[in-house]
Amino acid sequence: MTLEKKPLAIQDTYGDRFQHCWGCGPQNPEGLHIQSFPQGDQCICRFHPGQEYTGGVPANLFGGFIALLFDCHGTASAAWFAHRAKGLDLQEDTVIGRFITARLEIDFKKPTPMDQEVLVVAKALEMTERKVMVSMVLEAAGEVRAQAKMVAVAVKDHM
Repeated sequence: MTLEKKPLAIQDTYGDRFQHCWGCGPQNPEGLHIQSFPQGDQCICRFHPGQEYTGGVPANLFGGFIALLFDCHGTASAAWFAHRAKGLDLQEDTVIGRFITARLEIDFKKPTPMDQEVLVVAKALEMTERKVMVSMVLEAAGEVRAQAKMVAVAVKDHM
């Protein structure tokens, strides 16, 4: 009997101190547990938000929730892009460097319908020693609903 190995989420490799984010922290029992996965030269996040995340128009997802997805997925992606730039891969024992949001710009293109899985795709635009610029696209029902650009900054473990 062969057990299929579950892919390793970037968030699962955060150091113990950084695993408690409400949006993406694997150690937050009340959190959403958003997960990001490397896929080639990009990172992918799939999430199916519940009805409680509706916006002012009941059939549409709350814009603040979209910002949360970009925030959590963008910083995880930045960590992965910086990790990969060092020639490293994700392993069970990886403790990846942590990044936080310094700037997040969002363009809301179309309302995002409720009861749909959303897909967020991140790509690195440029990197320096401490910063990663990330571009992201959020899709639902096969259409682009929002786009974002993020500047993510590396933090020290003692932050």
